[in-house]
This record gives sequence, structure tokens and C-alpha cells, in this order.
Amino acid sequence: MRKAIGALAALLVLVTLIIAGCSSGSGKFAGTEAVIYRSSSCGCCSAFGSYLQGKGYQVKSVTQEYLAPIKKQYGVPPSLETCHTTVIGGYFIEGHVPVEAIEKLLAEKPDIKGIGLPGMPSASPGMPGSKQGPFTISAVQRDGRITPFMVI
Repeated sequence: MRKAIGALAALLVLVTLIIAGCSSGSGKFAGTEAVIYRSSSCGCCSAFGSYLQGKGYQVKSVTQEYLAPIKKQYGVPPSLETCHTTVIGGYFIEGHVPVEAIEKLLAEKPDIKGIGLPGMPSASPGMPGSKQGPFTISAVQRDGRITPFMVI
């Protein structure tokens, strides 16, 4: 009986370690810092931060009532502005951008200001609901032009 309990305990420890390893994120950019600038009243911003943490990013949340100075500092155009701005690797990530686009940005390191997914599309990271269509992520060039970056 003691051997069975010991074996069961060992199995539970192993399963716990496996689950923890899977949920902590193990992508190419695991451990990369992501700073999310958000207002205190926004719940989806916290959900987006949890999403990034689940993918292995080290998330720092900065609560500010006025985000306009941050958006101006990083060059986020008004047409892409959302409820939060994330900064990763010197780039802005505006809105609920899927990690696939963030990892493409970090891997390719294009000479742009950042990327954004305007609006708050249903089923985008941190948003509830079912996906209604493709997510079209835009890039903001150094001269301010907005160009396609990726469709997910």
C-alpha cells in the first residue's frame, strides 16, 4: 500500500512539472520583457498580460490614466490606437496582437516603429468570444506609413 501511495505521489509530481513547463511558455522568446501600459479601469489589458505570461514573456504592467504620451513617444498612429500599448524589444505592440505576430517581429527585426491590431476583435488574445475573421496586423513604418504586416 505504501509503495502504491509513493508511486502515485511521484506520478502527481511528474504531471505537475509537465503541466507547469507547458503553461510557462517555452517559445523562442521566453523570458523577453513585455511592458504593458494601460489604464486601471481596463480588464482586457490584464487578460492580454496573462496571455503573454502564458507564452513565457516577463510581463511588467504600468498603470497610467493617460496613455497619449506613451502612444506619442512610440509613434502609435491614431487609427491603430487601442486600450493598451505594449513595448517589447523597442517596438510598440498596439492592442490584442497574437504572439505569432510578436515573434515574427522579434525574429525579423524590421526597421519599423511597431505593429498593431486595431479595435478589440473577438477571440483576439485577452478578448472573449469566437473568431469572426482573420486578424490583420499592421506595421507602422519609420515615416509613419501604415502597411500590412501579417494576417492570422
